[in-house]
Amino acid sequence: MKEAQLARFDARITEKQKSFFEYAAALGGYKSLAAFIFQAAEAEASKIVEKHKAILRSEKDKEVFFDVIMNPPKPNKSLLKAAQKHAELLNAHK
Repeated sequence: MKEAQLARFDARITEKQKSFFEYAAALGGYKSLAAFIFQAAEAEASKIVEKHKAILRSEKDKEVFFDVIMNPPKPNKSLLKAAQKHAELLNAHK
């Protein structure tokens, strides 16, 4: 398995933020502040990406749905056959 290449990430935070994050990391049982911050950032990033994907899927679904409603395709042989069978069944019960 190929080892992932590492990249550096630097950020400045206030002392208050650092203390708060360290406290949360300790409560959560994280080995380091960095482990806590990166896990939290990754979890939030995953939520944002999934929400964005859901919106795109939803928009695409709406486009497809309304396109079919506004521009319905001609019925294929199977649909015509099913409609005929349905009409025959209705007429048989009259």
